[in-house]
Amino acid sequence: MLRDHLPGDRHFGDPLSMADRRHLSTAQRQLAELTGSDTGVMREVSGGALQVWQAVLAARGRDRGDCDTTLLFTDIVGFSDWALRAGDDATLELLRAVGVAIEPPVVAHGGEVVKRLGDGMMASFRDPQSAFDALAEARDRTASLRTPDGWRPRLRAGIHTGRPRRLGGDYLGVDVNIAARLVERAGAEETLASAAAVSGLDRTQVRWRRKKTFALLRAKGVPSELDVFAVTPRD
Repeated sequence: MLRDHLPGDRHFGDPLSMADRRHLSTAQRQLAELTGSDTGVMREVSGGALQVWQAVLAARGRDRGDCDTTLLFTDIVGFSDWALRAGDDATLELLRAVGVAIEPPVVAHGGEVVKRLGDGMMASFRDPQSAFDALAEARDRTASLRTPDGWRPRLRAGIHTGRPRRLGGDYLGVDVNIAARLVERAGAEETLASAAAVSGLDRTQVRWRRKKTFALLRAKGVPSELDVFAVTPRD
């Protein structure tokens, strides 16, 4: 292929190499407008602008969006330890394989890949059932993946429905924090969902149970009264 003879990554164009960073420039511009800062200075602000922008909005009560959105976070359990053993080449190959496996179901179920987070992914959907269906298909597609040393990637996930604020191609706000905390606490091949997400699931297709350890999810930016459920497909 011609691409093999061009400089750079010959895989450019796959999900791993096409992460969208337009939201950063949007954040810089909107933060400058909101605070009155010099735009020349703001151009020097790196990814930290997103956190600053979110804090300013929260302080002014403007960190919520206008419509319900379901957020899905995924990552691979034990990935960091495996990657240290496997090396860069094997790690990149696995990340590409996982991206090819899990991102098409997101689009097929009406969702949008918001961003890639190393071995993880953040996606948005119109409703919780679409998010869960996409996740179930993504797990089926990753079930056959194996690395040369026999290691198998296992997905964990967090699903939450709220009104995050849209920022270019990204989302900000407490609802993003909630979804991110959920995936952090999920076990291998486990899906944790908030009560808001569970209320939009189809009982004929999905079952759920309250997690006894949901109090562990209480952290900065996450409501202390958050109810958390482990969600599985019905047989």
